Amino acid sequence: MTAENGMSTAGGAARAALPTLRSWRLTRGETATMIALGVIVVLLALLPELVSEYGVSLAMSTLKYVVLATAWALFSGATRYFSVATSAFFGIGVYATAVLSGNLPFPVVLLIAAGLGFGLAVGVGAATLRLRGIYFVIFTFGLSELARQFVFWWETTQTKTVVRFIDADFGDNELYYDLIALAAVTIGICLFVRRSRLGWALRAIGEDETVARHIGINATAVKVLVFGLSAAIMAVTGAIIAPRWTSIDPSIAFDPLISFEVVIMALLGGIGEIWGPALGAVPLVLLSEYLAGKFPYHFTIIVGLCFIAIVYFLKTGIAGLLKSIVARIAKAAG
Repeated sequence: MTAENGMSTAGGAARAALPTLRSWRLTRGETATMIALGVIVVLLALLPELVSEYGVSLAMSTLKYVVLATAWALFSGATRYFSVATSAFFGIGVYATAVLSGNLPFPVVLLIAAGLGFGLAVGVGAATLRLRGIYFVIFTFGLSELARQFVFWWETTQTKTVVRFIDADFGDNELYYDLIALAAVTIGICLFVRRSRLGWALRAIGEDETVARHIGINATAVKVLVFGLSAAIMAVTGAIIAPRWTSIDPSIAFDPLISFEVVIMALLGGIGEIWGPALGAVPLVLLSEYLAGKFPYHFTIIVGLCFIAIVYFLKTGIAGLLKSIVARIAKAAG
């Protein structure tokens, strides 16, 4: 069989597997996921009445990373294009709130932040999403650093100061509920994309981009669109978190550690399941909170060791591990 015939065979099989509009019934697992999501949202909404202000603050940090890790997996998990540009889009959202919150209603600020994140991702993605592997990783890291340095240059040359104060009067509880809503919407978007033709195209690109193009998928358009959607969610997350800080500077808004933490969380939880990134974010946020307090000077080293352990010993993440355990139990019971 020639390579062309092999690709044709793969393409025919892929076309046969293409979901149609009639296949939009949720599986048992997806139904369980949606029910669990609804229960979790209700429980989280009651949390401020049950815990202290510190507990609410810790829950907000957890939700922030749940959203960021899930948004990261929306694009990188399916396509295998590993981005470390999360801090760039998050920082854009932070600065959108810092600059606009005193003059515009907060919902409008969030829409503008989403538009800025989407626009930047589409602009750079159209030119760079042809890169793969380490080249794409290096570029996205450079994008985060470029964004930080550009904002630093702009602030020092135009506003004549590095620190910018945030003129927004929001309580933690209000921002907490915004994060709950954003987390639920993000997971809902992931489920929708996964069940759609767009999700099928993403998975085809991740498996073999050459075959995906051969069967008629516009790989560049699909990658750019979902990269932009992921970036918009990250920017909105930054915009919601920003009012928690009295003042910001580029090193806070564009902290590169955020990008690497998000990757570690998504891989720990497992990028093969919708709820995997969230499952990885929760324990790592709690662990980070403990380590930052007990070992502030060794925190980044420990995070690096966690990343190495995940790559070597937990390749499918917690979600994959749990899924395999359940399958073995079911097989043994059957």
